[in-house]
Amino acid sequence: MSFRRPSNAALVTFACALVAPAALAQRSATEQALERMEESLALREQDGVFSRDQLAPIVVVSTEPAYEESRPWYPTAAIAALSRVFGAASLRVCEACMAPQLRVEGGQIIENLGVVAVADVVTIDDGARGDAPPAKTGIWLNETARGVSLRIVDLRTSRVVYADNFDPALAEQRRTELNVRATRELERRARGDSITHVFVDAVVYPGQHLSMDYTDQWGDDNRNLSGVSMSLFDPLLGIGGCYYRIIPEALNIAIGGQILISMPTALVEQLTQQQVDLIDPLATAALVVRLPIFDTNYAIVGSASTNGRFGIGISLMNISMLPVIP
Repeated sequence: MSFRRPSNAALVTFACALVAPAALAQRSATEQALERMEESLALREQDGVFSRDQLAPIVVVSTEPAYEESRPWYPTAAIAALSRVFGAASLRVCEACMAPQLRVEGGQIIENLGVVAVADVVTIDDGARGDAPPAKTGIWLNETARGVSLRIVDLRTSRVVYADNFDPALAEQRRTELNVRATRELERRARGDSITHVFVDAVVYPGQHLSMDYTDQWGDDNRNLSGVSMSLFDPLLGIGGCYYRIIPEALNIAIGGQILISMPTALVEQLTQQQVDLIDPLATAALVVRLPIFDTNYAIVGSASTNGRFGIGISLMNISMLPVIP
């Protein structure tokens, strides 16, 4: 039995069949990363990180593709994305910045095949802009293996105005946010500062229990909550304390309880010097369980009190702008 050696044309066809899906996947990832960049820049402008008037005129210094397959389309896609963000009238394309440079200065021939410097960008812009005002900022928007990389630099001071990496899922931003949160948490613990949480529980069926907790989060693992508790029902106009333990392994469920003193009963007992159960007993203990609803500020809450009432309802977590709590 003999085998024929595959021809060169067959080998090329096979290689193209392997490369084409990878190239298409990279193009899709880059296009999605550009979309995420547009959305993020719009939000940063709304947040006041920068403004168009502050940046314009803008010179596009680099739109370097990461792959040879991206070279025919990526520069155009990058400039189109920047035009949608900043407006086409505020952009200038520095083609000389993206090409090898050869110039004469002081009797010397200088060749630059590497990354163009900020001073070179200013020099090229001064020679090409004519009567137009000088560019204020330069933008480097290059393709990467995971998406795109963006830098906005003030050409007058070389100050970085904004820099970030974008990918289709914004995974790098999420990792950065997690690192920043971890750093802030370590600094908070070093200062001894506490984290305050407010919970408003509305248990409505079959029994009723309406209360509000004002708690501090503490402990080496930050899984403890304790503070002041107030109730409007079960008991009526009650005040006391509360404690909860958070269990991250079980969907961040919080299990704990409240001990509440009925103020009407306490007032009557103080006036009559007798032990009476006016509306509620003097002291009421309530078991409370809260299950957060995904990443929202709501939770499913269940309670059972020593007064024989139990039920389920909704809890509002971290309520702000309450009239009696700053």
